[in-house]
Amino acid sequence: METRIIPQDEVYRLLPMPECIDLMAEALRTLSSGDAVLPLRTMVWLPDRSGLLGLMPGYLGAPRSFGLKVVSVMPGNHGTEYDSHQGVVMLFGVEHGEPLAVIDASSITAIRTAAVSGAATRALARPEASDLAILGSGVQASSHLEAMRAVRPLQRVRVWSRTVAHAREFARRESARHRLPIEACDSARAAVEGADLICTTTAAREPVLRGEWIADGAHLNAVGACFKTHRELDAAAVARSRLFVDRRESALAEAGDFLIGRSEGAFGDEHILGELGDVLLDRAPGRLTAADVTLFESLGIAIEDLAAAHHIHRRALATGAGVAVPLGGRKLAGA
Repeated sequence: METRIIPQDEVYRLLPMPECIDLMAEALRTLSSGDAVLPLRTMVWLPDRSGLLGLMPGYLGAPRSFGLKVVSVMPGNHGTEYDSHQGVVMLFGVEHGEPLAVIDASSITAIRTAAVSGAATRALARPEASDLAILGSGVQASSHLEAMRAVRPLQRVRVWSRTVAHAREFARRESARHRLPIEACDSARAAVEGADLICTTTAAREPVLRGEWIADGAHLNAVGACFKTHRELDAAAVARSRLFVDRRESALAEAGDFLIGRSEGAFGDEHILGELGDVLLDRAPGRLTAADVTLFESLGIAIEDLAAAHHIHRRALATGAGVAVPLGGRKLAGA
């Protein structure tokens, strides 16, 4: 019985962004159709709260997959050679439960998070949206630039980071990579002014984006705040938006952008208009007018990892990628 070990560099080759955007849309439609099992994630904190281990199990009906992501989140890694997210996605057989694959989770998380934002942007942003602002300059900033380029005809890109040198380095590196001029801005307000696409990809605990800065007609992807005590958007930004989430139950338990604004009395639970899967299934209206501000609040959920892992494993088997090792158990003869 063989288990395929698939490292980081192979993941990027086997999971191109345009393919992943389509995969994520399918997975979210499946989730909102009810063909998934998705417990809330469990988090185990280090005693000094400097980092945590997150456990994200689940089952997805299409593509049919079953498994678990185990990932450490270490905010202290920012500015070092290590990604803040480290871990593996483990894929198991649905019929017999055998371990099919162990796949690097940092790369899956980087790609699939941005791919979900790509699916949201394709569904909610104006078709002609082309002025992109990115708040943050790390891994997710890079992958979100790639995802936005895949779904909208970008004409202008601005980036802001709390460390100006990081924004400038991002602009230099990504301009060369994409052959697209990117402006580094000294303030978040300057970055988002007039933008019709905004991606917040920071590790902020307090708002970096305020409602009065957002142009009419903009679409926002908020991905950085994955704890109920953290937020990137102030209450005014959320309140003025048509709000959609990856999963309603997760947002009501963990989405600080929503929960803190709700606690301040800015809106109630009814402000969540639906899951992105509901929009993709035509069960919930997304953008109603060109002037609407739309917001996709992304927490990142296990079914996204499972859909990505299923695709990577299938491609690895077809191409011989990764390393096969003997894991899993069979009954001994006579047992």
